[in-house]
Amino acid sequence: MSEGYLTAARTGEAEYVDKKSRFISRVRSVADEAEARAFIEEIRRRHADATHNVWAYTLREGNILRWSDDGEPGGTSGQPTLNVLRTSGLENLCCVTTRYFGGILLGSGGLVRAYSNAARLALQEAGVLRMTPWRQGALRCPYALYDRLCRALTDRGARIEESSFGAEVELSFTVPRGQEELAGGCVRDLSAGSVEVRYGGEVLRGSEEA
Repeated sequence: MSEGYLTAARTGEAEYVDKKSRFISRVRSVADEAEARAFIEEIRRRHADATHNVWAYTLREGNILRWSDDGEPGGTSGQPTLNVLRTSGLENLCCVTTRYFGGILLGSGGLVRAYSNAARLALQEAGVLRMTPWRQGALRCPYALYDRLCRALTDRGARIEESSFGAEVELSFTVPRGQEELAGGCVRDLSAGSVEVRYGGEVLRGSEEA
């Protein structure tokens, strides 16, 4: 499992106006190219009457960088948007900026400035989500220990994911990487060594930055 990273906490939306042209920018966290393309198509359908729907996205897996000027002069919109995403410190991002032409040409420099500013404003609205690796754990315990073990695990930062009730309780949880021994130790102590924690793979979990 790779290390953690920062991404957008939510869909950020902002509008920038320059010489009567409206630039409506939206930024969203995406997991892969399919999610990025779906977001782009969603905005295109919503703003089918727009002059342009410029987009860019970055994906950390494979270091994928994609952009489109959508009819704007080359190098004035998609790539400047991508540059804003790349220098933000965030990853796995897609930005779509919708332009409604206001009747006054902005020139190449004006377009670069407008698309860059719109993307930056949307990023500010999106907030920051820190994705960190969590280890997946599981255990089987008697009913008499179930509530106590759940409380002990959550007190030590674990998240209870699922419980299955049969002859005994099958409990699955996740715990921040590096806290496995603390969680396992409390289970051993409470069960006098009769309950064993089994650890598996890792997942990335998000928490919003203040």
